[in-house]
Amino acid sequence: MSFDPDPRPTGSLLSDAVNQLTRLVRGEMALAKAEVAQNVKSAGVGVGLLAGAAILALVALNVLAAALVAAIANWIGPGWAALLVGVIILAVAAILAMRGLNALKPENLAPTRTVRNVQADAQTIKETVANDHNKH
Repeated sequence: MSFDPDPRPTGSLLSDAVNQLTRLVRGEMALAKAEVAQNVKSAGVGVGLLAGAAILALVALNVLAAALVAAIANWIGPGWAALLVGVIILAVAAILAMRGLNALKPENLAPTRTVRNVQADAQTIKETVANDHNKH
């Protein structure tokens, strides 16, 4: 194998390298922005689910209170039906709350793809520099 050196001056090569590095950094920044925006949107859904859970929990408490009143007042029938409805609404609220909290976990909000890309870019640059250093 023969090694054909680039005929361009060193200054030109350095300028090209800096330009490519600048483009790479800008691209990674754009990717990070897009990923953070997507994660913020996901967090917004999580907040919405938590709000829905809170509203349903309040409704469930009202229904459960009415069920308790009806159960005590009548000792049979209608109160137990209201109690069943209240428990079901409360179960739905619990499911929404768990999903909402899961969407808000920090590991779900971090720009993981961008971090992986930056690490891969850094490794590629290190390997390229090491290979160029070994050739000279």
